[in-house]
Amino acid sequence: MIGINILIVEDEKLIAKGLKRSLEQQNYKVFVAYDGHQAINTVKNEEIDFIILDLMLPDIDGMMLCKKIREDYDMPILMLSAKDGDYDKILGFEFGADDYMTKPFNTLELIARIKAISRRVESKVRKVAGLIKQGDMVINLEERIVTIKDREVVLTAKEFDMLHLLAKNPGRVYTREEIFSLIWGEEALDVRTIDVHIKNIREKIERNVKEPEYIMTKWGVGYYFNKI
Repeated sequence: MIGINILIVEDEKLIAKGLKRSLEQQNYKVFVAYDGHQAINTVKNEEIDFIILDLMLPDIDGMMLCKKIREDYDMPILMLSAKDGDYDKILGFEFGADDYMTKPFNTLELIARIKAISRRVESKVRKVAGLIKQGDMVINLEERIVTIKDREVVLTAKEFDMLHLLAKNPGRVYTREEIFSLIWGEEALDVRTIDVHIKNIREKIERNVKEPEYIMTKWGVGYYFNKI
């Protein structure tokens, strides 16, 4: 459980501050957003593993925010609300929450629930560890094999690493500098090599390189793996 990143979405700063301190004592890395827009930006720009979401936010309804996050991300979401009616709990689960707690809450119980949910998620991940499935593509990390409709695609080591990087975070845009740094492990000196590698990968995995299905270009920024 240690090492996961938690986002607290809470507009009451005293509650957010106290909860952040308690979670950091458990060795979690904690981010705080005081409204829905901050929350969405944090999820987009940081590797968030778990969200604690208060439903009463100043700019957007917490249920709607949960639904919006669920459209693109699948990290666990624990809702907090002053409402304890069954209807609100059921609605929260329907909008994508993994758990629901009412205020005031016991911090130790909250931490226990975070750990329990995280254990379940980790267990699911271990069952499919070593495989990434995106559409017709399967990336076998242990054997370093890529297949599309059971047809093996022969990639160089760097091509495989680059495809793996993009495919494990579909929708996230990586700049050429980021890709170079993460794949080569050093500061980018000539990012044009990224464009060459992407071109080569596309020629091997795309049916039509002019209309790619897997690796997409964010013009002026970089590349990302399409959410299939």
